[in-house]
Amino acid sequence: MKKYVVAILGARSAVGQCMYDIVKQRNFPVSELRLISPSGAKGEMHGLPLLPLTAEVFQGVDVVLSSPGAEISKEWSPVAARAGAVVIDNTSQFRMDKDVPLVVPEVNPEDVKWHKGIIANPNCSTIQMVVALKPLHDYARIKRIVVSTYQAISGAGSEAIEEMNNQLKGQLVPKKLAYQILHNLIPQIDVFVENSYTKEEMKMVNETMKIMHDNTIRLTATCVRVPVFNSHSESVNIETEKKLTRAKAIELLKNAPGVCVVDDPAAKKYPMPILADGKDETFVGRIREDESIANGLNLWVVSDNLRKGAALNAVQIAEKLVEYGMI
Repeated sequence: MKKYVVAILGARSAVGQCMYDIVKQRNFPVSELRLISPSGAKGEMHGLPLLPLTAEVFQGVDVVLSSPGAEISKEWSPVAARAGAVVIDNTSQFRMDKDVPLVVPEVNPEDVKWHKGIIANPNCSTIQMVVALKPLHDYARIKRIVVSTYQAISGAGSEAIEEMNNQLKGQLVPKKLAYQILHNLIPQIDVFVENSYTKEEMKMVNETMKIMHDNTIRLTATCVRVPVFNSHSESVNIETEKKLTRAKAIELLKNAPGVCVVDDPAAKKYPMPILADGKDETFVGRIREDESIANGLNLWVVSDNLRKGAALNAVQIAEKLVEYGMI
């Protein structure tokens, strides 16, 4: 098997560290692994040197798994692409660029074929939702989505994780987040935009239509930060053109790639963050017909936001590039 030179840009971030773990766990064919620190931090990780962010560091690289923040990606992803690498970017910088594919391998894998050097990784909350909704959309065509998210602290980065750990020890003054998160919920993720939604909420709206190749889907979102260390949860309500029963939805989801159905109300079995933590699947449960409309369905969707919501999805995109002979 051919092997590839892989670079992880933002190797010290929570997502970057997860990228390293998943490359190893999935035995991605690596001939050389370069760990790049955009901050210029020196030292070693996993026995490998931390490399400074320079144009030279991308020479000979086949794939860049990138999670350094949007501004850094804006400057350096094109540099890496010009050097001959395919950049799989986990930031928000290129997601809505019409010349950049936005890919979830279980949903729109073929889109990797028209990349021009950069492929965007969607937002974590969008990824797990579309993985669950794709088989339902294919069968019944989704007209409208109402989603409320319960997003874990790890989605805000390593500093937020440390902050909640400190609050558990009694140090309650917030620094990274706007408010104390311990014993609290914060109904704001990212900044507010003109329509009074947050950028996180509008990401879900716009990214879903791009990934699903359907600009007619109507979506409204409310995104909330919750005091859970890892794994995002979502309450998803859909309205479909075709009637979708609970039984048919379960059948479709059980046969869908990347989905694990956990739905046994009598036994109190349903997805929870503690179940999804460290797992690759998107867990779906609490599947029930919406009795307020003719063709409605409710779902509860949970996934590890550092894995499927970020690092795993990026590595799966790289695997598709290998499968299609594009690197």
